[in-house]
Amino acid sequence: MTIPAVYSPLFEAHSHFFTARGLRHHVLTWGDMAQATAEQPLLVLAHGWMDVGASFQFMVDALRQLSGWEARPIVAIDWRGFGETSAPAGDSYFFADYLGDLDALLDQLSPERPVDLLGHSMGGNVVMLYAAVRPERIRRLINLEGFGMPATQPDEAPGRYVKWLNEIKAPARLKDYDSVEGVAKRLQSTNPRLRPEFALWLAGQWAREEGGRWVIKADSAHKRSQPILYRVEEVQAFLKRITMPVLFVEAAQTAYFRLFSGKFTREEFLERVKSVSNFTLETIADAGHMVHHDQPVELADHIAKFLDAPFKDIA
Repeated sequence: MTIPAVYSPLFEAHSHFFTARGLRHHVLTWGDMAQATAEQPLLVLAHGWMDVGASFQFMVDALRQLSGWEARPIVAIDWRGFGETSAPAGDSYFFADYLGDLDALLDQLSPERPVDLLGHSMGGNVVMLYAAVRPERIRRLINLEGFGMPATQPDEAPGRYVKWLNEIKAPARLKDYDSVEGVAKRLQSTNPRLRPEFALWLAGQWAREEGGRWVIKADSAHKRSQPILYRVEEVQAFLKRITMPVLFVEAAQTAYFRLFSGKFTREEFLERVKSVSNFTLETIADAGHMVHHDQPVELADHIAKFLDAPFKDIA
């Protein structure tokens, strides 16, 4: 069997580490953060659940080839317990901590001026909430496939706590693999559109070799559920507070809503985001939930046009 070539990044990322909220956070950088300006602020990328900051490499390579983006500073963070960022002590993860980490990181990454902020999936949900409570920190906001979750009802709360209590009694474990090629196949099984050369490169970022096996760079505790309900009424209160221009990018072939068996639909999502005063929705064809892997060039074009447009053109 012929093994495909591994993707070779066009623009190398550099690793940096910052201490924030008692954890050692890993940040990838492209370009010099000190070169950020009011017109071209730092672009901060926040990955999704069970992913890593390096996941944005293909998109960054495409951005870097666009006029005006040759040297613009870009950073991608690893959330707590993912990639090279350390995991907290404890047995569970709570959503508010992602906002706390982001706030503390921005204090160091861009203390003097707002950033452009982009999040994918879980990261997209984080950045939407963060934009509502720290609007002064963000010039423009991009959400890739961060649709939110189904509405919950108060009477679901006891059962959620029962589930959580049971889960924290049992060991959590992530599957390991016999080779980096095995990791690549796992990534492609989740996303059949993922190009073989992309999959092999991502596998080396998504997992590491330990004791002859390849293990995912993620704390297994991420697999445990959260006991706290997703309260749509509270989310709506956040959305109403978002003041900066927002670009939401969806994939035409996203399978996201299938996860919920009719309990959450695209129509419900569109109703929710009517609360956002300056909201633009754009769709990318021939792409699934991992749109930054499936169509990085087209996605980069959408991002650049949105971030480079005069404010009057998107207000």
